[in-house]
Amino acid sequence: MSVLNDEPVAAEDTAVVETDILIIGAGPSGLYGAYCAGFRGLRVAVMDVLPQRGGQISAMYPEKPIFDIAGFASVRGRDLVDSLVAQAEAHGARYLLGHRAVALDYDGDGLPVVRSDRGTAVRAGAVVITGGVGTFTPRPLPAGEDFLGRGQVYFVPDPSAHAGHDVVVVGGGDSAFDWAALLAPVARSVRLVHRTSRFRAHRASVEKVQALGIDMLTDSEVSGLYGAAHLEEVEIRHRTTKDTTRLPAQTVVAALGFIADLGPLREWGLALQARRIAVDTRMATNLPRVFAAGDITDYPGKVRLISVGFGEAATAVNNAATVIDPEAALFPGHSTEKEN
Repeated sequence: MSVLNDEPVAAEDTAVVETDILIIGAGPSGLYGAYCAGFRGLRVAVMDVLPQRGGQISAMYPEKPIFDIAGFASVRGRDLVDSLVAQAEAHGARYLLGHRAVALDYDGDGLPVVRSDRGTAVRAGAVVITGGVGTFTPRPLPAGEDFLGRGQVYFVPDPSAHAGHDVVVVGGGDSAFDWAALLAPVARSVRLVHRTSRFRAHRASVEKVQALGIDMLTDSEVSGLYGAAHLEEVEIRHRTTKDTTRLPAQTVVAALGFIADLGPLREWGLALQARRIAVDTRMATNLPRVFAAGDITDYPGKVRLISVGFGEAATAVNNAATVIDPEAALFPGHSTEKEN
């Protein structure tokens, strides 16, 4: 049975997918890599553990403006992902979403076979890993786990879901300040709570939140969440005086950072540097027919930007194409030379 679509495959299924290139990771680098493969006329499948395309952008900041994409003074995260998906799908990219890549083997012909946690086996001419930082798990808010899904969240994919709420954002990094600024126009009130008076966020982000008049409670922490079926109040405790204050809150955004882990990829025999995948100038790993691109890679002089990931994905896919077909040219030609 061959299965290749957006629907998760049940673990008991024995689905087999045949493709030219398997891309592991549906973030920006992976989506652009899918376009590059399709542009060359290669069959491409994209696997991602998340249920939607876009990687961290879709999961963490779909409404946030991004300023370092070439050709755009500013582009909303959601719009960037939509454009990348449309670009890839124009050449027939297909998806296995909700699938974690757990094992890599080679068949009798020396071709890589990647198995997912849902029982799907993907046999490919080459594999390109674009898994960002790997699996990322939010750092929990100790006082808030009982209200997870009942008022306590880690991400804000849709600000309108919190319209009219009293919101408390916990954290001092860029994500915390981004969420606070994003929610300010729709929420009844927004407060930001941080355990120290020093912030990890960029100065411009801090100044933006200050300009919006958002109340910042420093040297403080959330010590309790209260409510019945849904969150109703938050207790804030000052870390020095130990004084506590209860504030109305229907939403608490825990923006305390993430724990990144390569997960099963660690067991594949990949050479690692600083917990990332080592690659050469072709974006090739130490494993046959396995390439990597984007934030998950490491090499001397590495710069971790989305724009750099795009170039790395193109390099990886085009070099993979020459491994699949040694007679193929490395340079795919200019898109302007192709007929629509």
